[in-house]
Amino acid sequence: MMTRRNMVATGALGAGLLGIGGFSNFLGSAKAQSGKKFKITRTSAEWKKRLGAARYRILRQEGTERPFSSPLDKEKRKGIFACAGCNLGLYSSETKFDSGTGWPSFWAAIDGRVGISTDYKIGYRRTEVHCSRCGGHQGHIFNDGPQPTGKRHCINGLALRFIPT
Repeated sequence: MMTRRNMVATGALGAGLLGIGGFSNFLGSAKAQSGKKFKITRTSAEWKKRLGAARYRILRQEGTERPFSSPLDKEKRKGIFACAGCNLGLYSSETKFDSGTGWPSFWAAIDGRVGISTDYKIGYRRTEVHCSRCGGHQGHIFNDGPQPTGKRHCINGLALRFIPT
């Protein structure tokens, strides 16, 4: 039997859940909210066709690949790791290190090649890193990397292309 108390409690729960959903959308990527314009822009359909489903999910929808799934995690050759969306060189092999996390990791990007924003998608503040030319999501930056920066750029392998030198 539905009592007045049950109706009020059910309504409050529903409103709370709707509020949380709206709040989490509000807390999404600062980059997405900012409306920032990038040098290379395409429609969603053009990006999907160019990137394929898996890369589109990571680069354009800020997804994450499974850890230990990218061959670039174990890449040891000298070269440049470029954005898979626009081919801009983002990271040098000289700054790559094995973090043991299952994703390609770097202690620094090539100057001026990446941008950062703040996201709260999993409930706490993280520093998101994206390509400065096309805005493609690369991964996140953490404060547990090696010196000289102490940073760990934890990057999705599918967001990158390796160009050996």
